[in-house]
Amino acid sequence: MLEAALVLEPLTTNMRVTPSRDGTPIAFSRTGEGTPLLLVHGATADHTTTWRSVLPALERNFMVCAMDRRGRGESGDAPAYELTREAEDVAAVLDAIGGAPAVLGHSHGALCALEAALLTANVGRLILYEGVPLRGADDFAPGIIDRLETKLAAADVEGVLVALLREIVEMSTEEVELLRAQEAAWKVRLSNARSVPRELRAYERYAFAPERFQAMRAPTLLLVGSDSPSRELASAKAIAAALPDARVRTLVGQGHTAMHTAPEDFVNEVTRFLTE
Repeated sequence: MLEAALVLEPLTTNMRVTPSRDGTPIAFSRTGEGTPLLLVHGATADHTTTWRSVLPALERNFMVCAMDRRGRGESGDAPAYELTREAEDVAAVLDAIGGAPAVLGHSHGALCALEAALLTANVGRLILYEGVPLRGADDFAPGIIDRLETKLAAADVEGVLVALLREIVEMSTEEVELLRAQEAAWKVRLSNARSVPRELRAYERYAFAPERFQAMRAPTLLLVGSDSPSRELASAKAIAAALPDARVRTLVGQGHTAMHTAPEDFVNEVTRFLTE
């Protein structure tokens, strides 16, 4: 278990930073009042992008802490990348917040959140919105990461981002265009797209091992969009069956970004589970 991390001085009016186990500074915002809820964003986001459509509603019921994953926003980074370091980052923020916060992870952030639950007892409830594979290598078409690295070497950053969303996440054209229309957030995603291949390499090597989670007691909700790839529902069901206290909820008519396409429904699902 991690020792309680030291929270340093705020970076801005509502940003704080705490060191992860390897010393990397991890930043997180803190807004709203109530039971603490930590938000962990996905691959190309930061704390300002993924949650912008649902943050005001969540703040009415929770003290919302939204972290920047390493290499994003106001958080630091390290030369070498491992999924374990990301899990340690989430655990460090949870320990810094104190108590037993709920955790909501989206996409790659959901995988980081699940792994963090093995590193700290400070997890009240856990919500995982897609992105946790049974075996990461099964989720990718052969050679896709090599192609993304080639695009990156050619400075085709937008090509990397669009290929990730369309070919790996399998978002619809409409979902991608919705994200593109959020101009400021799209610029953030473009700036973060350079680190996508390293995360995909780690994801590719990941395999869910049920025996590692037998002692995990945090009640867990796995959210899946009905329009998402079928692998997401299959993975969610298998993972829920392996956890001591877990259930699956399908977001009807939604894909990978219900927080943007159906923010009210998304907040209702989150709030219902966290307050029951």
